[in-house]
Amino acid sequence: MDTNDQYGGHHRTPGRVRLVVAAGAAALTLSAALATPLSPARPQAYAADDGGRVLTVAVAQSVDSLSPFLAVRLLSTSIHRLTYEYLTNYDPEDNHVVPGLATRWESSPDKLTWTYTIRSDSRWSDGRQATAEDAAWTFQTMMTDPGAATANGSFVSNFEKVTAPNPTTLVIKLKKPQATMTALDVPIVPKHVWEKVDDFSKFNNDKDFPVVGNGPFVLTDHKPDSYVRLKANRDFWRGAPKFDELVFRYYKDQDAAVSALRKGEVSFVAGSPSLTPAQASSLKGEKNIHVNDAPGRRFYALAVNPGARAKNGETLGDGHPSLLDQRVRNALFKAVDRKAVIDKVFQGHAVEGAGYIPPRFTQYFWKPSPGQELTYDPVEAGRMLDRAGLRKNADGRRVGKDGKPLTYRVLCHATDPNDKAIGRYLQEWWGELGIGVTLTCLDNVTDPWLAGEYDLAFDGWSVNPDPDFVLSIHTCAALPATPEDTGATDNFICDKKYDELYARQLAEYDPDKRAALVKQMESRLYDLGYMNVMAYPNAVEAYRTDQIASITTMPAKAGNIYGQDGYWSWWSAVPADSGDSSGSSSSTGVVIGIVTGVVVLAGVGAFFARRRRATADERE
Repeated sequence: MDTNDQYGGHHRTPGRVRLVVAAGAAALTLSAALATPLSPARPQAYAADDGGRVLTVAVAQSVDSLSPFLAVRLLSTSIHRLTYEYLTNYDPEDNHVVPGLATRWESSPDKLTWTYTIRSDSRWSDGRQATAEDAAWTFQTMMTDPGAATANGSFVSNFEKVTAPNPTTLVIKLKKPQATMTALDVPIVPKHVWEKVDDFSKFNNDKDFPVVGNGPFVLTDHKPDSYVRLKANRDFWRGAPKFDELVFRYYKDQDAAVSALRKGEVSFVAGSPSLTPAQASSLKGEKNIHVNDAPGRRFYALAVNPGARAKNGETLGDGHPSLLDQRVRNALFKAVDRKAVIDKVFQGHAVEGAGYIPPRFTQYFWKPSPGQELTYDPVEAGRMLDRAGLRKNADGRRVGKDGKPLTYRVLCHATDPNDKAIGRYLQEWWGELGIGVTLTCLDNVTDPWLAGEYDLAFDGWSVNPDPDFVLSIHTCAALPATPEDTGATDNFICDKKYDELYARQLAEYDPDKRAALVKQMESRLYDLGYMNVMAYPNAVEAYRTDQIASITTMPAKAGNIYGQDGYWSWWSAVPADSGDSSGSSSSTGVVIGIVTGVVVLAGVGAFFARRRRATADERE
C-alpha cells in the first residue's frame, strides 16, 4: 500500500559534523554526514530565482493529502513533520524523546492525567502564537470527528477529555493508562485556520498557499504528481534552516531521478524508497556524489487479503476465498526463498525478514522459534496445499474447491523495481506449486487496496521508535465503519487474540514487559500469515556534496536522511558554499533532564539525565 511508512533509509558519510549544546557534563549532539564542499558554478537545482539556496529532493512517491488528518504516505507525513510541530520529538542521535511543542510533561500517580507545558516561543507562520488551545482543539477534533481521525485516530481513541486551562498548559485525561503519551505522533494544527473546515474527510489542505504552520519550513506551493515547495521558516523557535527553499520533486522513473542527480538538477535522491543496487553502484565513486547506505527503519512484506470487511460486518472486495485458510497462506510463504530475495533482488542491501519490526529497533525486534519459522521448503509447501484440499489436476495446476485452477492477483507499485523483480520470482516459485500469479503494477495501488480488490500485495511501513501505530493498523478498531468509509487499517486484519495483546501493551508502562507483549503480537501476526515479512531493506540514497556540505543522519551512527522520525536532516542541511562546514546551527539545542519524574527543557549549564522513555511509534 502507498503509505507514509512504506519507504525510507540510510548511512553516514566519512566525516561527521557535530552540533553540541553543553549542559554541565552532558549535551545533545546532532551528527551529520560531512563531505568536503567544492565551489563549482551553481547547478540548476541549487539556486532560486531570487538567489536563495534551494535543496531539491527527488522522490518516487506523490502526495496523497496535505491534510495531517488524512495523510498516510511517507512523503506526505514527512512534509507534515517539516511544517507542523508535534508535542514531542525524537533525538537524532539515539531516538530518545525530546521536547517539541511541549517543553515538559508529567503524569498523575495513576497515569490517567497527563499535563504538558506548551512553549511560548513557537509562532504560526501568520504571526499568531501557537498555544495549548491549538493542541487541545487538534485532539478534540480527532476524538469527535471520524474524518479527522482517519490517519491518526488510534492515538486518541483512549482519550476521555482534553483541555487547555491556559495558553501554556495542555491536560489530557485518559480512560485507562496509555504508554504512548510521550509519543503522540500527531501534527498540531492552528485552530484559527482549521476550525473553518466543514468536512475533514474531504479537505486536502491544498488550495490556499502558503499553508499556516509552525515547523522549520512553510509550505508554499504544490502541484499534484509533480512537486511540493517549502520555504525556510525564519521564525522557527529552534532556529531557521540554512537552505532558503526545500523542494520535493516527483519522478515516476527512478533512473530519470538518478540522471537528474548526476546533472545537478536535484540535490538528493531518495529512491522508491531506496536506490536499486545497480543505481547505488553506478553512483559510488562519482565526483561530488555521496551514497548513503544504512540499516533502514522499514520492513518489506507480502500482505494477504484476509477477507476484507468493515466494522459493521459487511464484506468488500473480491479476495480469493482459498486465502482464508491459514494453511494456504503459510504454504505460500514457505515457497518464498527469502535468501534469494536478499541476494538477487536487494543484492545484500537488506536483511532477511521474519518479524514485523526491523532489527534496528532492538527492544522490539522478534524472531520466530526454530519450530515456528516458515523456512523455505517448496516440497513441504506442496504437501501443505494438498492437506488444505488444493490438489493438482491432470495438467499440474492447483485447483480451488470450486474446481477452477488457482491464479492469484498480486498488487505491486509500478515505481518500485523491487516489487516487479520479486513478482517475477513469485511467478516462478508458486508456478512450481501449480499456482498462477498475475502481477498488477499500478502507479497508485490505493484504490484497489481500500476496496479489497486484490489477493496479495507488496506492502511495507516505516517503523518509528515506538511501534504502537504500525501495530494499531491491524486491530479490529482500525477497520472502516462501513464499506463506503475509509478506516485506518492497513490490510483488514481483525483477530481477537491480537487485539487483546494490543490493549495490554498499550497500557503497560514497564518497558521490558511492554516489549514482551509486542513480541507476542509479532508472533501472532507471523502465525496468522496475513503479513509475511520478506526483508528489512537498507536505506540507500545519494546526494551531491557540491550542493550539500553536511546533513544529519538518524540515528547518528548509521541512519537515514529521508523519512526520519523528525525534521533533523533538512533542518540541519548546510549548503556547500555557505562557508559553514561545521554544521552548526542558530538553534539553542535541546537537553532533557529529570526532576522528580517531571521532564523539563534545560538550558546551558543545566543538569542532564537520560529519561527512561516509553518509546513512541511514528509511521511517517
